[in-house]
Amino acid sequence: METKSFKIPLNETQLFLLQTFSRLKSEEEKTDIQNILLDYYRKRVDDQIENNLLSSSEIENILSSHYRTPYK
Repeated sequence: METKSFKIPLNETQLFLLQTFSRLKSEEEKTDIQNILLDYYRKRVDDQIENNLLSSSEIENILSSHYRTPYK
């Protein structure tokens, strides 16, 4: 895998996640942590839907989006 260097500083959350993932010993642990994070964001979206904080178009946008940081 090719390594690229970026001049964008990492925030505290990104650093925390990197440290957390660097300590994982197995693929199973990685999958568990990924599922925990996904469950967290699913719950947040569900809460926003229940409280009518998201419109139908915003929900569709979330469902069809890819949230990757665009690096140039």
